[in-house]
Amino acid sequence: MSMPSQRPATEADLAALWALRTRAVRSSCASHYPPEVIDIWSAAAPPATMPLLVRSGGGIVAEDAGRLLGYAVLDAETGEVDAVFVDPGAHGQGIGRALLAALEAMARAQDVDRLFLSASLNAVPFYERAGFRALRERLVPHRSGIAIRALQMEKRLTPSGCTAPYPPPLPSTGPAPAARSRACPPAPVPSS
Repeated sequence: MSMPSQRPATEADLAALWALRTRAVRSSCASHYPPEVIDIWSAAAPPATMPLLVRSGGGIVAEDAGRLLGYAVLDAETGEVDAVFVDPGAHGQGIGRALLAALEAMARAQDVDRLFLSASLNAVPFYERAGFRALRERLVPHRSGIAIRALQMEKRLTPSGCTAPYPPPLPSTGPAPAARSRACPPAPVPSS
């Protein structure tokens, strides 16, 4: 297979995106959730927000020769990673990693400094490898009426145009960090 290409998702993609998501939930999540949860979760209709996020430019599709391999959706207004799904037959090829990197670039371009998400338990290692950190486990109410165990995660981003890491590493001794470009937010003050 050649390297998948990426393009913005469109409303014409929505049915195919949801079908891919359903296959991914049934395949990838089955190792961490009981069958009755998978059945209800995977049968749910798409959320009303999905077309809105895609219409606003928040969706990215990965494909190879017209074959849908994965997609990702970002709500740039809030910084929420709404979805990252890869076709079960295309796992392990770096598609999810590339889609997540594209969302991060999109977020930085819109001056989003923090991404957050609710990770299904099976996806936690993927997000940890991408630099997300766990905040807490919780039951996420699903529109189907069930509650799904998930891990709240976040990742701080370096704003676009910023010349120093954000947040910067804390100095071990000596003076405060050097001044940074105006695009960089001030460093947080550590509590004692």
